[in-house]
This record gives sequence, structure tokens and C-alpha cells, in this order.
Amino acid sequence: MRRWWSVLVAVSVAGVLLSGCGQPAGIDGALVDDWAPLAEPKPFVPPVGTCHPAEPVKVAPLTAYEPVDCAAPHRTETVHVGTFSGAAASREAPPAEQSAEIRTAFGECDGKAREYVGNEWRAGRLRMEVALPSPVAWTGGARWFRCDMAEVASVEPTSGAVVNRTASVRGALKAPSPLALACYSIRRSAQRTITGMPAVDCAKPHNSEFVGVWNAPEIPFPTRDIDWVRLFDECRKLIATYVGAPDDANMRFRTDVLALPGRQADWQAGNRGVRCYLGLYGQGVVSRSVKGAGLAALPVPTN
Repeated sequence: MRRWWSVLVAVSVAGVLLSGCGQPAGIDGALVDDWAPLAEPKPFVPPVGTCHPAEPVKVAPLTAYEPVDCAAPHRTETVHVGTFSGAAASREAPPAEQSAEIRTAFGECDGKAREYVGNEWRAGRLRMEVALPSPVAWTGGARWFRCDMAEVASVEPTSGAVVNRTASVRGALKAPSPLALACYSIRRSAQRTITGMPAVDCAKPHNSEFVGVWNAPEIPFPTRDIDWVRLFDECRKLIATYVGAPDDANMRFRTDVLALPGRQADWQAGNRGVRCYLGLYGQGVVSRSVKGAGLAALPVPTN
């Protein structure tokens, strides 16, 4: 009997302990129903204002994402990040190069880049590229596009090598800047083909000046003489405004016109900005800017 009594006492005490320990205040005995649900995983979205050591790319996989401080040497800076929506976002793969979706993305990048650098970005030695997530990231839900800016050695189509920077391009064209396009010494062949246009200080002898950018509408890339006529006419209007002279019938005799669109692939991808330059006929060369100088700066040649 004593042995049974001892067992009953032990069982009773254990029951009390278990009941007391099993439900302390605020706990109902269920192990998981009070945990906060885990957040739904979201695709990585690159931030604005980051700099990268690599040159601009069209596809930016996460494995190649290596941001650096913009004060350190870099070749690319992200000036805006947009999001595809609607039909573009519902596609099974990223938009193709030169597609309508890419042209729309470039248009958004264009406007945001002007805000970022503080002026028309084509008025400087700058190049912009739209970078997309990799197909793998797209499958995982990524729908962003990156607007990446780079400094180039020259805006000539054949010599636009990307150079290293050690500062951000944010606000870089708000004030006078070494990045800004200005005066040039154009060299021509016997057939009047341009063989070079190195930049020079406007206080030194030069025969050409940058006057502005004409943003073309939805027209084909110029490949025929008749296509170029539109570009020359529009640039001539900018020259007249730049010099402060009327755009009359004599303007075509007063100045040469140089119209530089980007590469054909860029044009078809939405970059319709045409850089416009004047060429000095009558004077040969000058050692000052002709901005605002009036008709006296562009005399009609007499021979």
C-alpha cells in the first residue's frame, strides 16, 4: 500500500507541475499561431545614385552588381530607376532592344537624367544607356529598368570612349563645367569630310561651337541626303537663336551646320537628340565665343 501511495502522490504532483508550466500567462499552448507571418520575398531593385566600375550595359545581372562610392574611380552612375508596367510587365521575358517598351523607358530616363545633371544631358560629354534585369531576374519578378550615365572622351560617334570619373554627375551641368560642350577646331579633308573635331578653349582659335540640342520627333534615322535636310534646318534655327540673329534666307550662307545624332541603334531605341554646331565661314577662326554676338559674328562671305 505504501508503495502505491507514493506513486499516486508523485503522479499528482507531476500533473500540477505540468498544468502550471504548460500555460503561463499569454501562451495558449500552440507553438506557431502567435508568430508574425514572414514577409513575401521581393525582387532586388537597384537604388538611384549608385556608381559602378563597369561601362554601361544593356543587361545588368545581379551577379555583376558591384556598386562603389562615387568618389572612387567608376565608369557608370545610375541616375534613375523606373518600372515596367501594363503589357510590358506581363511579358515572359524582358523587352527586346529597340522595342516600343524600350523607347518608352528611354523617354522616362531622358527626362529624369536632365533633372539629375541639372541641364540637357546631351549638352555635355555624357552617354546614357537603359539597363534591364537579366532573364532569370525577370522570371523571378524583377520589372525595373536602370538609367545609367557615363562620361565619354568625346561625343563624336566614332570616338566616344567611356572614361573614369571620381565624382557624381548629379548637378554636374547646372553651372559651367568641363563636361559642357563648347568650342571646337574642326578639321576637314579635301572632300570636306570631317576628319576630327578636338575641343578647344573658346578663348583660343576655333572654327565651331556647340549651340544646342534638337529633339527630333518619331522620324527615321537619317540615311539619305533628304533626311539630313530636316536636321540641318532645325540646327540652323538653333544657331540663329544662339548667335542672336534672324533665321532668314542668308543664314545658310553665313554659317556651316554640323548635326550629330547618336548611333543608329540608339536612335531606334529612343535617343532622338541631335547635337547641333555652327561652323564659321567668313572669319575662318575666332578666339571668342560668338554666343549673342549678332549678325556681325556671321558675315556673309564675299567670294
